[in-house]
Amino acid sequence: MHLSEVTHPNQLHGLSVPQLEQIAQQIREKHLQTIAASGGHLGPGLGVVELTLGLYQTLDLDRDKVVWDVGHQAYPHKLITGRYKDFHTLRQQNGVAGYLKRSESKFDHFGAGHASTSISAALGMAIARDLKGEDYKVAAIIGDGALTGGMALEAINHAGHLPNTNLVVVLNDNEMSISPNVGAIPRYLNKVRLSPPMQFLTDNLEEQFKQLPFSQSLTPELSRFKEGMKRIAVPKVGAVFEELGFTYMGPVDGHNLTELIEAFKGAHHHGGPVLVHVVTTKGKGYAIAEKDQVGYHAQSPFDLETGKKIPSSKPKPPDYSKVFAETLIKLAEDDPTIVGITAAMATGTRLDLLQAKLPKQYIDVGIAEQHAVTLAAGLACEGMKPVPVIYSTFLQRAFDQIVHDVCIQKLPVFFALDRAGIVGVDGPTHQGMYDIAYLRCIPNMVLMAPKDEAELQRMVVTGLEYDGPIAVRYPRGSGYGVPLMEEGWETLPIGKAEVLRQGDDVLLVGYGAMVYPAMQTAEILSEHGVEATVVNARFAKPLDTELMLPLAEKIGRVVTMEDGCIMGGFGSGLAEELLDRDMKPDLMRLGVPDKLVDHASPDQSKADLGLMPAQMAERILERFKLGESSREMVEQR
Repeated sequence: MHLSEVTHPNQLHGLSVPQLEQIAQQIREKHLQTIAASGGHLGPGLGVVELTLGLYQTLDLDRDKVVWDVGHQAYPHKLITGRYKDFHTLRQQNGVAGYLKRSESKFDHFGAGHASTSISAALGMAIARDLKGEDYKVAAIIGDGALTGGMALEAINHAGHLPNTNLVVVLNDNEMSISPNVGAIPRYLNKVRLSPPMQFLTDNLEEQFKQLPFSQSLTPELSRFKEGMKRIAVPKVGAVFEELGFTYMGPVDGHNLTELIEAFKGAHHHGGPVLVHVVTTKGKGYAIAEKDQVGYHAQSPFDLETGKKIPSSKPKPPDYSKVFAETLIKLAEDDPTIVGITAAMATGTRLDLLQAKLPKQYIDVGIAEQHAVTLAAGLACEGMKPVPVIYSTFLQRAFDQIVHDVCIQKLPVFFALDRAGIVGVDGPTHQGMYDIAYLRCIPNMVLMAPKDEAELQRMVVTGLEYDGPIAVRYPRGSGYGVPLMEEGWETLPIGKAEVLRQGDDVLLVGYGAMVYPAMQTAEILSEHGVEATVVNARFAKPLDTELMLPLAEKIGRVVTMEDGCIMGGFGSGLAEELLDRDMKPDLMRLGVPDKLVDHASPDQSKADLGLMPAQMAERILERFKLGESSREMVEQR
């Protein structure tokens, strides 16, 4: 059987181990060819090929449920669940999603873009099964990196309290999340990984005792002896999981199909909550990825032979993440109270640069955003200047901590929200749409966003000098190539905007990444005799009402532009100010409507939302009935 013929995972039942190994090789080849051509996550999927095939040999996927933690490790799952022929469209507009998606396949039992959710979801399914009197298996796959997230530990705590609820948790242990794992749990797992499999030891002892002629009379004693032997080895063999109520099995070689199938069969047969510890190699089967597991977690298009990225057609300016990190480092070199904090995203946020240069002023908390924020609050209490650098989509997980632990106490924590706005191919789970809305409503919080990378430098200084909670959001990808300052940055006055362009027909107020598009829109409007004033808001909270409200009253037509959700966002903030003062200019808010933005390139998403400059110009002309005779020219652009 060839992988291309597989449309249902049950088709693989009954295949021999050598036949499954051939399928595994085909999965790796297809995976590598696809990512090399279009980019995407590489190492995670390569590491779980045998794990996937081995687990699915023991399940009936018409009935049984599998929940994957995060979705980028489930590419092998996608390839054997009917998506082989479309896999070349991975992470492309209208193509196969980069994460699990319930609407994409009946085999995607739970959508997952963030880590540490699988055990909770799977336990919910298992409890529902039992309440309904049904009978099917439920398995959750979670990486050791995701196990550092508090939610995973909460779920383990709950599941261990339900001895009659059948649930199999597969721990995919490769010593990595995106970067090498940190903390006590990964260190503990390392001890387990290096220990002989305890399950084999105790089972072997039981077999030896069964050979004794008087063994039947020793059954209770044998059971106690078996448990005693496990307790002797407790420091090194799954003790924590056993004490929390799980039956621990492993470690199992995650690339040995025979061992995997045997272990999973045993786990299903045992009943109750069972944890199968599977040791895998991230990037398995592609030597370059095995050697550089951080660099090949995900890749842009690359040459399969050399592993080198295919260079872009023209050099790009430095990206916002790098500008932020390098500015932070320059300031931290002169101020030992500055501490950068990441939640297992050192490379993505470029705090790996801070780690290399000033390791004592760098903290990685693992996949634990809530802890990162309250840790920052504790640092701030003692006079430090903590800077949690977290993707917008991931900071959502720490909302309660932002409110209670930082803002209520008015502590000087400087939040840096990377990947804010429309981020592209990762899809709805990763779009940074909501931070303006969910932070704007919190008392004591200041919100700012730069129009370009040079202004970001000034905002880093501003954030570090401000004596209270403050956040800066900046987009994914490259800046505009504006000249950067090497030193001598000045703080920005809190809540002060700037006028970039003068015009009497319409007021365009851009925030952050939408300021340059606002300028481009104004140029298009100008071609049709419509002159716009363009304001770089800089701050969503507090708003520069002293500047904006007189302009709104004078011009009478106002357009706000943001790359976040319209509901509760930047435009809503200006609308509230206008309403509170009984001012009623004609107001138009441009941004992301009340819908999820699917995976596509950022420009494709903006085009779908009508947020490209030519589209915004057309919408403005139509809304305000301006430049009627020139509308055809706008439509042709």
